[in-house]
Amino acid sequence: MKSLISIVAPAYNEEDVIEKFYLRITKILSALSEYNYEICIVNDGSEDNTVKICHRLLDNDPHISFLSLSRNFGHEIAVAAGLDYAKGDIIILMDIDLQDPPEIIPQMIDKYEEGYDIVNAKRKSREGETWLKKFTAEMFYKVFSASSGKVRMPKNVGNFRLISRRAVNAFKELRETHRFARGLFCWVGFPTIEIEFEREARAAGKTKYNYKTMINYAIEGLTSFTTAPLRWAAYIGIITAIFAILYMIYVFWMAITKDPNLQKGWSSMMIVLLFFGSLQMIFLGIIGEYLGRIFDETKNRPLYYIEEYTTKIN
Repeated sequence: MKSLISIVAPAYNEEDVIEKFYLRITKILSALSEYNYEICIVNDGSEDNTVKICHRLLDNDPHISFLSLSRNFGHEIAVAAGLDYAKGDIIILMDIDLQDPPEIIPQMIDKYEEGYDIVNAKRKSREGETWLKKFTAEMFYKVFSASSGKVRMPKNVGNFRLISRRAVNAFKELRETHRFARGLFCWVGFPTIEIEFEREARAAGKTKYNYKTMINYAIEGLTSFTTAPLRWAAYIGIITAIFAILYMIYVFWMAITKDPNLQKGWSSMMIVLLFFGSLQMIFLGIIGEYLGRIFDETKNRPLYYIEEYTTKIN
């Protein structure tokens, strides 16, 4: 009996690119004669014609599975839902915008057959992205690697990856509300290898990852995998306290010796107060991030609800 490959592709307002994605991915998968395949499209609350196009594809091709969430839950939750419902022995997670080229899937399958559970697709280049986006991504990987302890996330690896059934089953046991899939796949372990590819520009449509989304995603990743920001806050607090004590001793010495350079005014006092007040607000914000996550996790709500699930895959 042939093994089944499941492609999991989240979609949010992707009416301009879905059919292009379908044609390209079908061409690649149909050439893999030793495998059956499933293309599982996860609609994350789209407001355009994404659902209509998916229904048309579903009517014409028994390889299509369609999963529609009850609202827009976000990309990370859509990934979790797709992995929950994918039936394959091998699951390939990829974006639907064709920046992840389907043409390297046979290479990923070859690595799987060599015994690897996770095959990460590593970007050699990032076409269609600004220098600022590339720079901020580079900085995020460095900060994450420096602060995440034993969890090492490979540089320039996004969501495009092949995952074995046993790795997916391990991933499905992780049900936290605030999710960072790239880190979670590293956390579960299992034999992992990388293959490199040239990342293309978007085939059509607009990116859903603006700078605000990227900043929130970076905060999610850091606070999901490390308490390092809390430690940094403590270290900075200790250092500033030492400087404050030294400055206080210095001011007292100037007062005792009646140093004429001692200024009697409010300017220096206000600067110090504003500086330490700002630090306190930053540290309270960091603590608030962690407390907010604890609050969300204690609710124990389901990750998502399904509006529709249709498949012809047995």
